[in-house]
Amino acid sequence: MKSIDQLDINGKKVLIRVDFNVPTDDQGNITDDTRIRAHLETIRYATDKGGKVVLISHLGRPKGKRNEKYTLRPVAKRLSELLGKTIPFSDDCVGEPAEKAVAALKAGDVVLLENLRFHAEEEKNDPGFAEQLAALGDVYIDDAFAAAHRGHASNAGITAFIKECAVGILLKNELDYLRKATVNPERPLVAIIGGAKVSDKIGVLKNLVEKVDAMLIGGGMAFTFIKAQGYEVGKSLCEVDMLDTAREIMEKAKQKGVKLLLPVDCIIAERAEIDALAKEASVQAIPSDWAALDIGPKSSALFAEALAGAKTIVWNGPMGLFELEPFSKGTTALARAVADSPATSIIGGGDTDTAVHQAGVSDRISYISTGGGAFLELLEGRSMPAIEALESCGGAQ
Repeated sequence: MKSIDQLDINGKKVLIRVDFNVPTDDQGNITDDTRIRAHLETIRYATDKGGKVVLISHLGRPKGKRNEKYTLRPVAKRLSELLGKTIPFSDDCVGEPAEKAVAALKAGDVVLLENLRFHAEEEKNDPGFAEQLAALGDVYIDDAFAAAHRGHASNAGITAFIKECAVGILLKNELDYLRKATVNPERPLVAIIGGAKVSDKIGVLKNLVEKVDAMLIGGGMAFTFIKAQGYEVGKSLCEVDMLDTAREIMEKAKQKGVKLLLPVDCIIAERAEIDALAKEASVQAIPSDWAALDIGPKSSALFAEALAGAKTIVWNGPMGLFELEPFSKGTTALARAVADSPATSIIGGGDTDTAVHQAGVSDRISYISTGGGAFLELLEGRSMPAIEALESCGGAQ
């Protein structure tokens, strides 16, 4: 695949697929502009090189119909503030409004088009819709890693109708870092997998256990593994139908010589509420009417020790119910241990991203991915429709 810096874009219409799927409040105000900021380098590069920049994105799930709750208009306003110039907004992403907005562009200008998902054809990867989008650009740049695991018209179908395609700076960085961790990592490679359910991350666990030197498992999913070892876990989250899967992964780790670490102690409570009485307990001694909601201090120390000699760390998923203060200490301690490590550290997933910011260590993480589902699918070793499409760009010409 080519990258944007390998194309001559001076005076050309540069159609960039971004991911401006940002959280908003009930009044439509943007509550976190991280994803907008993540694309600024690509946008500025394109304008500095004389491109006429056309930005396309989705926001939320309007289910193929126009819904003002999901308009990108507030994004255009915020983007204007970040770029220091007015960014015009088109009320549609295809048809006359979009065509007029694009025709008005001069070299170095930027326009943002309305939500792609106001058209059902987007998620259906409709060829006609993809062709309409492609007609708005001379070159196509995909910079939306967070949507790369979706095969939609704007990031998969579109490449068949445009001759020149490339990855943007953000997408290139995402792929470079994640491939560095999964294709030819500097070892030892340690994976930290947390979150609620084993069933959500079976593919990740099965793929990584074949590749890593050590795997640390925390969060709610750890108690499925602990139950699979024969211990009672009280009211802790546990997927009984995943016990055999957990045993299979532990056996595979043993066969491959992978150090698989589970919590040895935990923070338990009778209920998952901020004012609940919380106390430490061994994972082998959880009362039947209590639930484990975080890893304990001994587990935090054990996990930090396992990271000490790591050269590459990949982390997805918190160690507990970190949103509530009594159950946040395990995730915070781990975030600090990862930040203190000299290893290349790569973090993905919204909760994990939030956790490292909450711990105040985000500036000491090597790379924080903008992708949740896409990050997981890459860790699973699965192909990415948008990446495959870029590799075969112009196939219908």
